[in-house]
Amino acid sequence: MSEEKLKILLVDDEVDILEFISYNLEKEGFTVFTANNGREGLKLAERHQPHLILLDLMMPEMDGITACEEIRKIPALQQTLVAFLTARGEDYSQIAGFEAGADDYITKPIRPKVLVSRVKALLKRLAPATTETEIPQADNTLTFGNLLIDKERYLVKIGNEEMILPRKEFELLSLLVSKPGKVFTREEIYFSVWGENVVVGDRTIDVHIRKLREKIGNEYIKTLKGIGYKFRD
Repeated sequence: MSEEKLKILLVDDEVDILEFISYNLEKEGFTVFTANNGREGLKLAERHQPHLILLDLMMPEMDGITACEEIRKIPALQQTLVAFLTARGEDYSQIAGFEAGADDYITKPIRPKVLVSRVKALLKRLAPATTETEIPQADNTLTFGNLLIDKERYLVKIGNEEMILPRKEFELLSLLVSKPGKVFTREEIYFSVWGENVVVGDRTIDVHIRKLREKIGNEYIKTLKGIGYKFRD
C-alpha cells in the first residue's frame, strides 16, 4: 500500500489547524479530507472510508468521543484507524478516548515532523492487510466452543448471536483466543494490540477487558493479578 493512496480525514473546529495539518500531510503525499465538526466528519468518513481519522476532542454539534463511538459502529469503517489530536492531555480524557475505540491519542501542540512520524507509524499497522488475500480463509476464523471470531469481517459470533466489536476490543480478543491457556503479559498485549509507538496506561487495557466480558461473558477471560490475562484453556 503506497502512501500516495492513503486517505486521511481531519476533523477539527479550528480552520487554521485544519489548513496547517492538511498542508503538512499533503506534502507527504497523503490524500486529505477535512471537516470542522463531528457530525460532518462522520458523513465524510462514511463517504470516503479513509485509512486514518484524526479527531479533535471538543467540537460543536458532535464531540470527538461521540464521533469515535459512532465510527466504530459502522462495519465499513472497522479497518479505519482513529487517533485523537487534541490539546486535552488529562489522563481521564485519554482514557475516554481509548474507551471510545481510538487507536492513538496525540496531544497538541506537536511539531509537524513529529505528527507526520506518528501518522506513518500508525498507518504501518495497515500493512498486513495488503497480504491478507494470500492467507487461506481458514486462518481468518478462530473458534473456541460456541465462540467464533471472523478476523476478515471483524465479527464475533456466540451461538446464534452476532456482534461487531470496536477495533481494539476485537484485536485484544483475537490475541487472547489465538493461544488459549497462554498468559499474555500486559507488555505483550500493549505491543500486539496498541503497538510500540502508542503510550497507554494499565487502566486502558482493564477497560477493554471489562467491555469484552460484558459482551461475551465473564467465563472466557481470566485475570492473573500483577501479570496479565489469558483465555480459558
